Amino acid sequence: MDKLKYAFTCPPHGKVGVFLTYMILMLLIWGSLYSITGAMAAPGGVLFSLLVVFLCSVSCGKLSEACGLPPLLGMLLVGIALRSVPGIRIIGDSLLPEWSAAIRNIALVVILLRAGLGLDPKALKTLSLVVFRLAFVPCLIETTVVAVVTHFLLGFPWLWGFMLGFILAAVSPAVVVPCLLQLSQQGYGVAKGIPTLVIAAASLDDVLAISGFGVMLGMTFSQGSIAWQFLQGPLEVLMGLSYGGCVGLLCWILPNKRQPSCCMLQFLILFAAGLFALFGSHKIEFGGAGALAVLSMAFVAGIGYRRQGWGDDNPVPQHCNVAWSFLQPMLFALIGTEIQVLSLELDTVGLGIATLCVSLSCRVVTTFFVVLGSGLNIRERLFVALAWLPKATVQAAIGSTALDYARRIGAEEEEIVRAKQVLTIAVLVILVTAPIGAIAIMKSAPRLLVKERSADTTTPETV
Repeated sequence: MDKLKYAFTCPPHGKVGVFLTYMILMLLIWGSLYSITGAMAAPGGVLFSLLVVFLCSVSCGKLSEACGLPPLLGMLLVGIALRSVPGIRIIGDSLLPEWSAAIRNIALVVILLRAGLGLDPKALKTLSLVVFRLAFVPCLIETTVVAVVTHFLLGFPWLWGFMLGFILAAVSPAVVVPCLLQLSQQGYGVAKGIPTLVIAAASLDDVLAISGFGVMLGMTFSQGSIAWQFLQGPLEVLMGLSYGGCVGLLCWILPNKRQPSCCMLQFLILFAAGLFALFGSHKIEFGGAGALAVLSMAFVAGIGYRRQGWGDDNPVPQHCNVAWSFLQPMLFALIGTEIQVLSLELDTVGLGIATLCVSLSCRVVTTFFVVLGSGLNIRERLFVALAWLPKATVQAAIGSTALDYARRIGAEEEEIVRAKQVLTIAVLVILVTAPIGAIAIMKSAPRLLVKERSADTTTPETV
């Protein structure tokens, strides 16, 4: 009672104060939108629905986190409920597909910027070969397995199979990194640098998966002669790398480091250039070039920032993190709104789960053998294999891209149906692997890893 009385003391303290602050802020935002747009912000309007989606997603993300599960799981389930549960599905039905697709693409730009800026070229040179094996081999093996299984089970063409394979093969840093950082603080696996090994490889794994997906997307929807379809993939890679390299080099000189609000301007330049690359590539029907352009742009810009003396203290990634904190709830919730439970085909769900079981089994076995020769014992190799299971962020970011692109170009109904199958399987992999992977990491670490005695003062070693 004393704590409750203190919380409601004027001014409000603790969680009560935080809740009241955000509630007043949301009400003011809604009031402003209603004053400006009228019906669009009224109940049943698209702006009102987006605001409800955001608030529900954040709330359920906090609830999921309190239960020991990844927040993104609660966010995803909220989106599914808002589109499938009678009585509240009006919120999901009132969302415009164009708006949802645009918000998801904006979130993808932030994800790509974070991935590109997080790659340190000097660190990559000093990392052992096992990091590259861990990043590339399981990803490529799982992609190939998914392509083969979906070709024979779901009747997917090979390009669609490999595109889905790259979607499913990406590991989720949103699940893996927090778990491993917590284990690192407790001292588990620190002596052999296991947390650093997995975290470093996760970034490279995502880069490979997103780049491969972009190439497959461009080749799948390319039109024209067979020769043009064959050349479009390499051409998109060249365009993406060229654009990214030029913009990244431009960020070396603009803005000047001594200019006021330099870091904010750096972030805005990267963010605006990323939006232009991603949306512009779809306009000119070279959709596969956009994601690669944003990745390479952020990577080249990061090199320049480090040469300017920023090192790992560059505030630009911090601005990306702030933007991601707002976009993450919208991304996962809007992905969920694309899934209507009552309209799902049982064949797609069943065969999709079968595909996941086969591909994940192959991935675990591959990962276990990939880390041979790294100085890890059998228990530690098993832990790395389990830590390589969770998938969520990349699947949410690019899982609906094929569907959005097919709708935008007016593709045939068969391809739209296939794109919906891709999205359904991408959601399934999030629902299955995110909670199981997080639980497996946290529960298996005390049994499989050696704990450092001075855990409170130990930091992860460099691999």
